[in-house]
Amino acid sequence: MTPLPLRYNMGKSENSIFVVDDNLCFGCGACIALCPTNALDLVSRLAVVEEQKCTHCEHCISSCPVFALSIEEVDQ
Repeated sequence: MTPLPLRYNMGKSENSIFVVDDNLCFGCGACIALCPTNALDLVSRLAVVEEQKCTHCEHCISSCPVFALSIEEVDQ
């Protein structure tokens, strides 16, 4: 069985942003380990995204044990 390739770009929308719920995130780093573009870092035990690097591939979202990560649509 051949593994599926990582999806590096999921058609990032200009109307969406990556959100970290700082009330839930406790800095475990699981999201950082799975980010294919190194867009995540820990700052004061909180996941922080560098939006310019983030492709919204969503690998990190499923890795979060407390569901602190999401991609949300924003109004312009």
